[in-house]
Amino acid sequence: MKWTLLAAAACAVGCVNAPPVENPSAPAAFRSSSEAGAEARELEQAEAECAVHGKQAESHRVQGDTVYTCAD
Repeated sequence: MKWTLLAAAACAVGCVNAPPVENPSAPAAFRSSSEAGAEARELEQAEAECAVHGKQAESHRVQGDTVYTCAD
């Protein structure tokens, strides 16, 4: 009986301390540093392309993806 209780307690502690499940559709979803770095590079490229035309880059989220457009 003691061993069963001890095993159940160990399992409960393990579940509580487990890392969160990655859910990209969540509002505050965890993003890896490589994804954040890739998005930063895409923004820099969009800003550079828009600057050639004298415009500024704007970002929009469409179905979980970031889309960049040039605006005045």
